[in-house]
Amino acid sequence: MKITLLVVGKTEDKYLIEGIDKYLKRLKHYIGFNLVVIPDVKNTKNLTEAQQKTKEAELILKQVSNLDTVILLDEKGKKYTSILFSNYLNKQMIGSVQHLIFIIGGPYGFDESVYQRANGSMSLSDMTFSHQMVRLFFVEQLYRAFSILKGEPYHHE
Repeated sequence: MKITLLVVGKTEDKYLIEGIDKYLKRLKHYIGFNLVVIPDVKNTKNLTEAQQKTKEAELILKQVSNLDTVILLDEKGKKYTSILFSNYLNKQMIGSVQHLIFIIGGPYGFDESVYQRANGSMSLSDMTFSHQMVRLFFVEQLYRAFSILKGEPYHHE
């Protein structure tokens, strides 16, 4: 299985970039992982929130094939503990999922067309985080999930 994290807009803060890079290097030992950054939509001052989400959706959906399993990181999505998330990933691998794509949308979330294409959604918290911070939290949780699956001492329960 291959995992992709698809994000809208580049990460700007150096501390977030360093944290993300730390976990990306660690993930290489477990799985094929790719971080794909879709450029921010230009001239958003002239667009409504709905228009911006529509433009982002067009860019997102170009990155997804019909064979991909797509999970949106969304505040209304299913919540997992770290152990349940590791179990979810294990089921996807056993179920012969070839490509699992997690998507973090832009500042306004997702257009309805992206929700319609998705196979599911998950939430990292009841709290709201910036879409840039979620990137770091997600790659850390992905690393944690694989360390749990391998029985390594990273996660303490």
